[in-house]
Amino acid sequence: MTEPSHSPSYRFFARWAAFSYRNAALVILVALLVASLCAVYTSRNLGVHTDTTEMLSEELPFRANDIRYMAEFPQHNDTMLLVVDAPTPEQVNSAAKQLTEALKQDTNNFLDAYYLSGDPFLERNGLLFKSIPELGYITDQLSAAQPLIARIAGDPTLYTFATILTEAIEELRSGRKLELAPILNGVSATLDARLAGVPRALSWQTLFSGEKQENTYQELILVKPNLDYSQLFSAQQPIAAIRDAAQQIGMTDNAPEKLRITGEAALAYDELNSAMLGAQEAGMLALVMVAVVLFFALRTAGAILAVLLSLVLGIILTATFAAFAVGHLNLISIAFAVLYIGLGVDYAIHFLLRHQELKGTNLTVLNALHATGGDIGRALTVCAITTAIGFYAFIPTAYQGVAELGIISGTGMLISLIVTLTIVPALQRYLPIRKRKLPTSSGRIGRRLLDLPIRLRKLVYVATLLALIVAIVALPKAKFDYNLLNLNDPQAESVQTFQELLADEKDSAWHSVVLADNQQEAKQIAARLEKLQEVDKVISIFDLVPAEQAEKLDFINEMALTLGPVVFLDSSLSADTHTIIEQHAALEELNNLLTQFIVEQPDHQTAASVRALNTALTGLLTHLKTINSNGGNNESQFLDAISQDLLGLLPDALERLQVALEATPFTQQELPESISSHWYSQNGVYQIAVYPTDNIGDNDALRNFVRAVQQAAPQATGVPVISLEAGEAVVDAFIHAFSLAFVGVILALLVLLRNFVDTLLVMTPLLLAALFTGAATVLLDIPFNFANIIALPLLLGIGIDCSIHMVHRYRNAATVSENLLHTSTTRAIYYSALTTLAGFGSLAFSPHQGTASMGLLLAVGVVLTLICVLVILPALLYPLSQRRT
Repeated sequence: MTEPSHSPSYRFFARWAAFSYRNAALVILVALLVASLCAVYTSRNLGVHTDTTEMLSEELPFRANDIRYMAEFPQHNDTMLLVVDAPTPEQVNSAAKQLTEALKQDTNNFLDAYYLSGDPFLERNGLLFKSIPELGYITDQLSAAQPLIARIAGDPTLYTFATILTEAIEELRSGRKLELAPILNGVSATLDARLAGVPRALSWQTLFSGEKQENTYQELILVKPNLDYSQLFSAQQPIAAIRDAAQQIGMTDNAPEKLRITGEAALAYDELNSAMLGAQEAGMLALVMVAVVLFFALRTAGAILAVLLSLVLGIILTATFAAFAVGHLNLISIAFAVLYIGLGVDYAIHFLLRHQELKGTNLTVLNALHATGGDIGRALTVCAITTAIGFYAFIPTAYQGVAELGIISGTGMLISLIVTLTIVPALQRYLPIRKRKLPTSSGRIGRRLLDLPIRLRKLVYVATLLALIVAIVALPKAKFDYNLLNLNDPQAESVQTFQELLADEKDSAWHSVVLADNQQEAKQIAARLEKLQEVDKVISIFDLVPAEQAEKLDFINEMALTLGPVVFLDSSLSADTHTIIEQHAALEELNNLLTQFIVEQPDHQTAASVRALNTALTGLLTHLKTINSNGGNNESQFLDAISQDLLGLLPDALERLQVALEATPFTQQELPESISSHWYSQNGVYQIAVYPTDNIGDNDALRNFVRAVQQAAPQATGVPVISLEAGEAVVDAFIHAFSLAFVGVILALLVLLRNFVDTLLVMTPLLLAALFTGAATVLLDIPFNFANIIALPLLLGIGIDCSIHMVHRYRNAATVSENLLHTSTTRAIYYSALTTLAGFGSLAFSPHQGTASMGLLLAVGVVLTLICVLVILPALLYPLSQRRT
């Protein structure tokens, strides 16, 4: 790599630097004009694509399957999933219905809103989906409750309710067999909740069905938002509209009904929001840390400003190229700014520290710049070309996101070279770097420390060999995390909600989808899938037509006859007919009877429920006495609240039951379009939903589920399939790209350096750093993912640049006995890597877990690259320099 100072390349770069310095004002003025024009062009023409799936080639089989699925069922693309929670099924159903209707009316923000459980067809025929034993049990429960319902309907008050319960307990005492445990348990739980200050209404729907009332009930609403992709946060307005609609129907912070928003569009919104927020916070921290590093490196405010100005100009020009050549950024190629800062700063630091070193030889500024350009220009050019080739190797991969990153970042390296050799010399006229002071006694200690890699080189060889063996053993255990949720902020509502849905054993939020072209094929595929142990259940349109409809209708008709027509009197009309004293007396009578029952029949099968209600009523009566002693109208208000808790939901439950008793038999052809369109497309394509047995948030469970489904149905798609296949496509793309980059860089080095030994010396620390970084991901449990894998191109660029600079300085200083680690080249490498470490290590504190893992991986990789270049490489170069001497 040695060349005489008067070589053509030396003269070319020397004159370039000198020209920029002589014409500094003109160069800076032109740079400002170009930057202004480019900034305007970029702001108008550079967009952002946030769909990660679109970053993969459409020719990949799983992408083709997904594209077909979205074409047949477009209503399932870019959706939001609204999760409504409430203490009772009546409340959650009512809230979900109202919210769905409100969103359907907002045609500006929503294309559709679909509440499956609230579909009128399913509400009318829902009982047909129960089993015959379940219907028999409900019939018995309704038969027992009919007298109670009829009396309460005529006088829906707390007094009447307490009186009826008293009569029922009296009949139980007399030996009549009554199934009172469910209602007694429900009433006692409702009273306890009110006394505890967390009121919860009594669910009559669960009483009718004989189920135990749970703490929370949940319904899902599928929403198709009208996303504005011209905005960076395309889902921001629909999400705000959902919140407003929920507020308007009474779903406030204090209401029992709660709303959470998740689903594909909401997750993408929260991911982008957390990534942007993390980038802003990390950017501020990085700016401070990089400024501190640059201060210690350059020791001059002017030189620091020169570096930052050249950096900003380079980013603007690279962004302009991205707008012109690609037209948009994606969540991968947006990292070009990260890559540019990491490598663009390097070029400026190398140039300025070499210039500072030459100024120390008493050369004039112009002569020092002339020599700096001639001396370091070729090294920077070799770095830029080889790094650009490394990035351009990503272009032919199937991962379009990485291919675009390769185009932008590769060209960005060439832009950085031009900016460094043009702007940095020009800025030296106005922002000059000071001469470097001679080392002090503490500096001499540092110089002796820098001699250690040479003096202890044998130890370095042994340690390198041992580390290499450990890396080779550990590297095959490196993992890729396919779970896209693990990239997002774990504190985001959409992520926490989706994780909860994902862990649901009954209905996982992630399931695979298989398309079939006809009914026979659909049934055959479903039959194959149902046999798989990895599959919990398979649902298709055929499952929406219940079996044994005639037998079930007999039970439903019997229920209708038992219940009869119920006219519910408005409770407000009878609210004043019973005084507080009468209500209090009715409660006292019921409680006394419960106490008597416990004494008489302590071992009765209903005794536990009776004791619970007795305890609750005792607490209620005590509370009423306390309220009464304080005076005022509080006792009346509290009794009204108790009445509302116990009887408020009965009219709604009866109304829904009466609708369900109007069920009629139906066939698949009679399913309404609002239901069938989700399972049978207009082109006659059937959709089959395949649910996993295990929680596929786990990578192993995900792989097992997807591979088993694909073996039975190769055309399977859906989020699980896309996550796994996209991850493997990314891994394959990077293996392919790095293979091409490796070959391309070697060929470029052989052509540019024209020396096989130099090429081998440049590649050795690069390969070692790559192996050590891969092993570190295993030892530190930092799996690769869709985000942090883009740290690898940056580490590739840093490794190439550092190695080239060291070998270039070694060849040009071959006649000098000075240790390479004492030169400005080493300082430039050290401070350049430190700026990268300080700048992007701050990303480790981002709330976006993908960004945080990228920052951590970058920090580890930069440290390992520094060790390979500043410890191992000098130890390898020393014997060669001695042999040459």
